[in-house]
Order: sequence, then structure tokens, then C-alpha cells
Amino acid sequence: MSNLFDLTGKTAIVTGASTGLGRGMALALASAGADVLLSDRTSTDSVAQEVQALGRRAATVVADLQQMSSIETIVAAALSAFGKVDILVNNAGIIRRTPAIDFREEDWDAVMTINSKAVFFLAQAAARDMMRRSYGKIVSTASLLAFQGGILVPSYAASKGAVAQVTKALANEWAPHGINVNAIAPGYMATNNTRALREDPVRSKAILDRIPAGRWGVPEDLAGAVVFLSSSASDYVQGHVLAVDGGWLAR
Repeated sequence: MSNLFDLTGKTAIVTGASTGLGRGMALALASAGADVLLSDRTSTDSVAQEVQALGRRAATVVADLQQMSSIETIVAAALSAFGKVDILVNNAGIIRRTPAIDFREEDWDAVMTINSKAVFFLAQAAARDMMRRSYGKIVSTASLLAFQGGILVPSYAASKGAVAQVTKALANEWAPHGINVNAIAPGYMATNNTRALREDPVRSKAILDRIPAGRWGVPEDLAGAVVFLSSSASDYVQGHVLAVDGGWLAR
């Protein structure tokens, strides 16, 4: 059974890999045997050292996904380092919290560019290499707000809804080419993006009261999900959005 989850010999790209969920998923893939290209707007050298400490190869690239030219930079870096792209974890994302009535166009565009536009075009670029070998695993980070509307985050909700739908659309087209396209929808996780919520005693209590598990999630809670969706264990899973939410959606 362990062979189903073994990523030895596989190579992965993880975006937004410097902290939080991206770092956690990169280390999970490395623990399962994958070599990892780490990308973010800031240095990922410290995470690369953690990957190497697990006995895997690591490469890094600093790239701002607000610029579409970064797409080819990231994929080219992975091909240069490892010769192929087996796994893409589309994790980079941002959030802007503002009442909808006051939401600015530039904030809308910034969120949609990184959270949805870059997700599609990075998947497209990686898939070109994957199709040559009839093999690939694409995992994108969606959100509970792929299912719900949220509060004060209209562009984030729209962008994560787009991630879920693009995941299904790409699965329909690319499954015949041996590429699995799926997404993870994390629940309320203790990351930089949720700091404002966790520091607000009223909102934090309301959130915790709704989660059956009774706690905020941590990056390690996504380890099993990302390895599953990146491995042979998920070969017949296509176009699925897997909630890892402590039971939030069950309430």
C-alpha cells in the first residue's frame, strides 16, 4: 500500500512555497520522495534547506505571479533543475479584506490575477511538459470560499470559485492525456492570511464554534491530502475539490 503514495523519482513545482501552506505541502512532497522547485515572490532558500535535509533535491526561483512572464520562468527553472515536471502545486494566493461597497478595482485585479489567472496559465505551461510523457498531477489550492461567499472578501471568493471550476474544466480535457487535475479546499488555517481573523476575538470565536474539530487548521493538516492527490493513489480521481476543513462544511 505504501507504494501508492511513494513519490520517489518524481519532481514537483510548489508556488507560494516560502511560508504557510506552500511550505507545508512542499515538505510533505519531499517527505514522500519528490524533488521540489520552490517558487515565491521572496526567497525560499530556508525551505530548500529543509527539503534537502529530507534527502531530496531542491531548486528555487523568485517570481511574482502578478507578471505572466513569471509562468515560463518557473517552469523553465524546474525543467533546468530536474528535466521534467511531474507535479504542480498551484498554491500562491493573496487576499484583500474590504467591504464590497468600497472594494477597489486594483485590489480586485491583483487577487484575480494571482489566485485564478496565474493558476490557469501555470497549469497550462506545466501540462505541455506532462503531455509529452502522458503523466502529470496538478493540485491547486482552492478554499471553503469555493463553496461559500465569505465576508469582506468578494474578489477572493470569486477567485477561489474560479479555481474550482478551472479544476473541473481542465480535468475534462486533460484526463485522456494521463494528467490528474484536482484541488484542495483548506478550511480556516493558521497562516498569515488569517492573522486578522485569529486576532479578532469575536470573529475567531465565531469561526471556532463552527468547526467540529474545535481548532484552526495547520499546514501539516494538508500533508496527506497533497501527497494523495500527487501520487498513484489518486489515479482515478479527477476534477475533485477535496475539503480539508475540520468539518466546517458538514455543519
